[in-house]
Amino acid sequence: MKNKQKGMRRSPGLVGALTATAAVALAVSACAPSSAPGNSSDGGEAELGISDSDYSLEALIEAAKNEDPIVVLDTTGKIVDIASAFSEKYGVQATGVKMKSGEQAEVVIREGTAGTVKNDVILLPDVPTAVSELIPRGFAASWFPPDMTDVVEEQFQDPAVVTQETNVWAYNTEVYGDVCPVDNIWQLTDEQWAGRVSLQDPLLTDQAHWFNQMQSQGDDLMADAYADEYGDELQSEEDSATAEWVKRLAMNSPALTNSDDDIAESVGAPGQSDPFIGFFSTAKFRANVDSGYKLGVCDGLDPWAGRAYTKAALIATGTESPNAAKLFVRFMFTEEGIGTQTEDGKVSTNSTIKLPSDDPSHLESVWDQILVFDSATAADDFDNLQEWQDFWRASIRS
Repeated sequence: MKNKQKGMRRSPGLVGALTATAAVALAVSACAPSSAPGNSSDGGEAELGISDSDYSLEALIEAAKNEDPIVVLDTTGKIVDIASAFSEKYGVQATGVKMKSGEQAEVVIREGTAGTVKNDVILLPDVPTAVSELIPRGFAASWFPPDMTDVVEEQFQDPAVVTQETNVWAYNTEVYGDVCPVDNIWQLTDEQWAGRVSLQDPLLTDQAHWFNQMQSQGDDLMADAYADEYGDELQSEEDSATAEWVKRLAMNSPALTNSDDDIAESVGAPGQSDPFIGFFSTAKFRANVDSGYKLGVCDGLDPWAGRAYTKAALIATGTESPNAAKLFVRFMFTEEGIGTQTEDGKVSTNSTIKLPSDDPSHLESVWDQILVFDSATAADDFDNLQEWQDFWRASIRS
């Protein structure tokens, strides 16, 4: 991006249709600071159930049984079955509700501002919004179970992160066999792939966080990949190799959607002669089994075959069932709680829980080729989201 000033953001009100994350930012800023839960005059925060000094799993279970039922939000429909399994195991009633990431954040803000919390646990894949808005403003809190510190790396404890979820570049194995037709990410910006690359629309999702992560963590790798592909050093008016790649991809007429199902179909549906290359969740590889799709990961793609983003477990600060909410968060760090999601290629942050051997995406075999989300730059991702989206908008129209 030319003349990029780190941390500077354009007002979301000055652009066209608001993205989900930008809408969240507007909703928060519209609230006076005193309207947010946890922003009391003395600066204190409400206690979330029993203290960690009094914690034991047995004590938490007993406290949870004396509280009202809870509602849990997640971006996967499997949360319905997970909540049912939790209720059966502990005798504490939980209801799972599938809801998109941006909608989750808006609901938390609205309920917290009104003081009528109905959704107690939020499993949110938009960690930048969690750490930059929801937690600092007092709408949600992060709690990590003390008895899980030995099996979950410290980087996933604050905020509490239950999974790493992965998007990969994928191709149609029926047409191209065992080898992806591209081996360098810059090839996706060439004329050969014009109009034949599909991904989620960065203006409708938080996909632009990925752009910022690429620039923050591996812009040198993006520049090296360019040189490897074209034999010359990158010459660009933009201030990073990542920005040049994003611009070229936008200008190459990609097929944009807000549905990974649509992308997976355009890539992997059988019987095609000219299928797309797509960027989408490994969860959709189950269609290889369920629908006969022919999806394969672009193993060896330079510099990355995909990216992993994290899902934070948040507790609404105004919940009337804080112990039940904390018990559910702990449940998500166990095999019983997260097992149905690891079947879809989601990686538990509990190091003792491995991906199943029949994972249709075979993610474990390419994990060392994945750009892993770094929560240390989450605030920077959030601050620069609107700028990346404006850059994408300007590039796709040029």
